[in-house]
Amino acid sequence: WDVRNVTTIVGLRPFNADSKILPEQAIGRGLRKMYPLDVEEKLTVIGTQAFIDFVEELKTEGVEFQYSPMGEGAKRKNPVIIEVDKDNPKKDIEALDIPLPQLSPRIYREYKKLDQIDLNSLEHEKAGLKHFDENELKEIVFVDIDNRPSHKTMFKDNIPDYRNVIGYLTQRVMIDNRLVGGFDALYPKVEAFICNRLFGKQVEIDDPQIMRNLSEAFPKKILFDTFRKAINDLTITDHGQVEVRNFVSLRDVKPKVTSNQPFLMSKKSVFNKTIGDNPYELEVAAFFENHCDDIVAYAKNTTGEGGVNFKMEYQATDGNIRDYFPDFFVKKDEQTTYIIETKGREETNDLKKIGRLQTWCKDMNALQDEQRFYPLYIKQEDWEKHHKDLKNFLDIAALFRIKEV
Repeated sequence: WDVRNVTTIVGLRPFNADSKILPEQAIGRGLRKMYPLDVEEKLTVIGTQAFIDFVEELKTEGVEFQYSPMGEGAKRKNPVIIEVDKDNPKKDIEALDIPLPQLSPRIYREYKKLDQIDLNSLEHEKAGLKHFDENELKEIVFVDIDNRPSHKTMFKDNIPDYRNVIGYLTQRVMIDNRLVGGFDALYPKVEAFICNRLFGKQVEIDDPQIMRNLSEAFPKKILFDTFRKAINDLTITDHGQVEVRNFVSLRDVKPKVTSNQPFLMSKKSVFNKTIGDNPYELEVAAFFENHCDDIVAYAKNTTGEGGVNFKMEYQATDGNIRDYFPDFFVKKDEQTTYIIETKGREETNDLKKIGRLQTWCKDMNALQDEQRFYPLYIKQEDWEKHHKDLKNFLDIAALFRIKEV
């Protein structure tokens, strides 16, 4: 698309890939000059939230924007820029900084064990065999992201080769378990499971009836659930040993541009503003700001492009290894840092995250003596019961400190 006369860009794609090549190319087309340098030109950009978020990131590189409301009665919504408050003469950035250690992962997935999956030891439901007529055997049912039927199409001639079907199911198992390798080890396991166990009896994989049954939701669910548990039981290991790989200082964090939302002007943070994922987080941050004279600094763990992005791995309830991002850091003094999780409605993975946070702090304290790290878990229902009686941060630490296990 090599044209110069682009004045308006409407970005309708999701633009949610980690690579920013597509939005970069789109904006690049629009920034080409059509007229001499002394002629003012404007580029109008409209798009999805992800596309606009990318465009707003250009502001940190000196690009100037004018925001225009859309629709009758709409008001302009400028983005919020969170950055280290270096130009604030009232702040001692070095004192407000909170160095955060980066530990090596404690929980690993060992792909080389995939060929050790023992099909005979797997416990699972059996899928009943449905019988399909001649037309149904040539039918493919497409489903949407929520596994609901979307539309159907018909094969005119041949049924797909069973090897392609097994390959597809194997790839789905790999994606479901976030595997980056091991296809060669998994493919024969998936094929043998279908032939000998899935339907409660031995079947011929190239039978059109079996192929058609494999497109049904229930047999696929049994296959995916069974392999997820088998893979996690076999490959995920807690090594119990970690090391400090690096330290990240908040004062080195790049500016973050986020959508227009409520925020606090921060006096006790290295950042100029503090945002919250919800009003409850802002309420906790406001308490740190206004009532905790017994702390040196605090900060929100922002995520995404330009954020702090402090994280630790944990094993979720579905068995997969996922990333956990705590909510706040509080620097009590030069030797004491609290890592804090705030939670509204508690979900199944939350206790897994809290357990991992507790283990992380114990590991870090065991590795050295200069700094002490402590976990806090502030549930909203408990906060609402007690926050009026809290006088300072020591009260918070005493009330919400996680008990040793």
